[in-house]
Amino acid sequence: MTRITLIPGDGIGPSIVQAAIDVIAASGVQIEWDRQLAGMAAVEEVGDPLPDATLESIRSNRLCLKGPLTTPVGGGYRSVNVTLRQAFNLYANVRPAISFEGTETLFKNVNLLTVRENTEGLYAGIEHFIQVDGEKIAAESQAIVTRKGSERIIRYAFEYARKAKRKKVTLVHKANILKCTSGLFLEIGREIAKEYPDIGFDDRIIDACCMQLVMKPETFDVIVTTNLFGDILSDLAAGLIGGLGLTAGANIGTDAAIFEAVHGSAPDIADKGIANPSAMILAGVMMLEHLGEMGAARKIEAAVREVIREGKIVTPDIKKDSPYGTRDIAEAIIAKLKA
Repeated sequence: MTRITLIPGDGIGPSIVQAAIDVIAASGVQIEWDRQLAGMAAVEEVGDPLPDATLESIRSNRLCLKGPLTTPVGGGYRSVNVTLRQAFNLYANVRPAISFEGTETLFKNVNLLTVRENTEGLYAGIEHFIQVDGEKIAAESQAIVTRKGSERIIRYAFEYARKAKRKKVTLVHKANILKCTSGLFLEIGREIAKEYPDIGFDDRIIDACCMQLVMKPETFDVIVTTNLFGDILSDLAAGLIGGLGLTAGANIGTDAAIFEAVHGSAPDIADKGIANPSAMILAGVMMLEHLGEMGAARKIEAAVREVIREGKIVTPDIKKDSPYGTRDIAEAIIAKLKA
């Protein structure tokens, strides 16, 4: 039996994580869950947003399924998500965006994957205020782009494309303005692309890429980019398929991997039982794929898609005024698995 760290998270986290646990159990895969705390729940319980026990659990198990965590805006503690990525060198953030039948979206043929460098760039956290007589007169942040980090994430994107039988990798940058950081990333991308003649390659400037994504998303296959750009583009891609409630993500490193729903903790609807658990369940699908449990992964994904396609039992984010909630969706998916 595989032992996996489980972080229920904050806000809607515990309810959607429980839905994912129940669906995975219904698939027949046996997992021993090692429950740990992080985020606001950990602050309230032990006074630390990322306790040593949680870090040790992930270090030992090397796999984690994580619910959304609350990050204070402006002040407070640093993002636990960013800290986890850096603590375990989870260099690749992988987020698929594939259209769902049954959702009201402008596009029906989206099938793309964003591969985001996850530890460097502006999210490296190197920033400070410039103060004069105690007054903050400016703030500075440094974007760190290394050759090693760039080679690693770009090669990951090409290897993923080859393994998944995808046809093209698009590197997104701002090398026309950020000639050092984005320029280095683009230069390395062009070098590595030569090693993969079976995979198409092109590049896009970030602003042009955003425009093209909302006009012709079908022209994109695998996108690889730096940390901040990837954060923005992957949320944009989620909007193309119906929103963050349908989008899962994986944070992959050499020695650990963390799987999560990419949306926030949504405190405004916490304890109301109406949160869409689909993204969290699909994060479980990505985790099962990582474990090699391909049969169970495909069955769960098919069940999720069938429930959404039917449109009978869905949450209000998919169908306005729907009376169904988190547990209803989980039970509908479980019923598909057992049928």
